[in-house]
Amino acid sequence: MSTKLSPIWDIIIIGGGAAGFFAAIRTAEENPTLRVLILEKASQTLGKVLVSGGGRCNVTHACFEPAKLITYYPRGGNELRGAFSRFQPKDTVEWFEERGVKLKVESDGRMFPVTDDSNTVANCLRDAAKQARVRVELGASVLGVEKTPQGGFRLEVQKEAQKVFIQTKKLMFATGGDRKSQNLIQSLGHNIAPQVPSLFTFNIKDKRIHDLAGVAVEDVTVKMDGLTARGPLLITHWGMSGPAVLRLSAWGARILFDKNFASLLTVNWLGDYKLDAALEVLQRNKDWHENARKKIAAHSAFSQIPIRLWKQLVYFIGDKNWADVSKAEIQKLAQELTAGEYKIQGKGQFKDEFVTCGGVSLKEVDFKTMQSRIVDGLYFGGEVLDIDGITGGFNFQAAWTTGWLAGSAMSG
Repeated sequence: MSTKLSPIWDIIIIGGGAAGFFAAIRTAEENPTLRVLILEKASQTLGKVLVSGGGRCNVTHACFEPAKLITYYPRGGNELRGAFSRFQPKDTVEWFEERGVKLKVESDGRMFPVTDDSNTVANCLRDAAKQARVRVELGASVLGVEKTPQGGFRLEVQKEAQKVFIQTKKLMFATGGDRKSQNLIQSLGHNIAPQVPSLFTFNIKDKRIHDLAGVAVEDVTVKMDGLTARGPLLITHWGMSGPAVLRLSAWGARILFDKNFASLLTVNWLGDYKLDAALEVLQRNKDWHENARKKIAAHSAFSQIPIRLWKQLVYFIGDKNWADVSKAEIQKLAQELTAGEYKIQGKGQFKDEFVTCGGVSLKEVDFKTMQSRIVDGLYFGGEVLDIDGITGGFNFQAAWTTGWLAGSAMSG
């Protein structure tokens, strides 16, 4: 530990990620008299910012209505409603643009820097922190935290082989899913919701989707354990993926974890088609005289279902012409198309940006200030909380918002 590091601070933030930096910058800019320190155990700050979006950094999402924005959060949406009314994606865009980083919107609503380079975002945050005279200490692990009789906090910090004790009036945890930090938070009296995987693909072995890796259906409704999601679905080598599946896995994260990632998935390949509507289309195809001698498998009766998938979904009927299909077979095919059942037999990992749910219990945090309801002077931000969003910039937005709120409160 550098001998120049003061033993006394006004604000210490543990964690040099998105939420930690945003909080530190906000605090120092609002009140330049405060001594603000970020402790980061890694050898560099903003690691997740740098790898996000394949190195482009998906900064936020172009959803500017808090009521709609919260629907993208499986956990924490209700608590974020008020928070987003104070700092939302529009404010994030303005914050970065004021500091020279312009953002662009992609067709799916995700927002990236126009440079398509995450270094642009990381360097902006580092420069803003430096300009606000925030001290950043790398390779610094916090071994212990205790409340002092004077009302502040005493931290035992290790850097390389050296251990020191430092004190602060206010303390913030912005440590993501780090287990050691969660233990420290528990030692201060907080409850931690257990961490479980969120946002993952489904492992499904089924002849109906065998050898169809790469086949996508644009509008599918999937159901599992009373939960429903709708959107594009992608068939993979190991089962199913795509936005509809990832969304379902996020909302069903705890359910699937408790069931050892084994459940029954119901797939409506026709989006919002009901059984009767599907029956009607199939019956029309059967009754159409020009179809009489045509093979059912030759052409998909529904334009949204790719022919390769259609052939395997109708396989059970056999190599029949439309004229030869029985009423029972038509009924079964309609059922297959609108409510096919598939066994989930495990999970896959979603790209490199593995997301977990879990963290500090939200009931124990005041979302106006991000201060603990249990320990005065203790604050939280980002993924250390039991908040998680689906992919698309939502997790970063929660980090910017909670960091900004904590910084605003700590500056006073």
